[in-house]
Amino acid sequence: MSDTPVKQQSTAAFYGQAVASFAVALVATAIGIFRLDADAWVRAFLAIAVLYLVTSAFTLAKVIRDRQEAGQIVSRVDQARLEKLLAEHDPFEKL
Repeated sequence: MSDTPVKQQSTAAFYGQAVASFAVALVATAIGIFRLDADAWVRAFLAIAVLYLVTSAFTLAKVIRDRQEAGQIVSRVDQARLEKLLAEHDPFEKL
């Protein structure tokens, strides 16, 4: 392959900021649910709902990433096939 795509890599600062942001949001939500003036079953329901939301968000992110990576692989295979065809083609060959 003639042009190899540049592998995108996140910086350590971006990774740290994403982890810190997630942790702060989760802790703030947990504190808010704990300090809520409601029955225990209401707080438990909200806590389970938040956990479900977090796990479904992780699953959605993984599915989107997997689909994007699969598209890149298909694109690379198609590019390799095209390059092979072009390399084998001789425009001056008599038909």
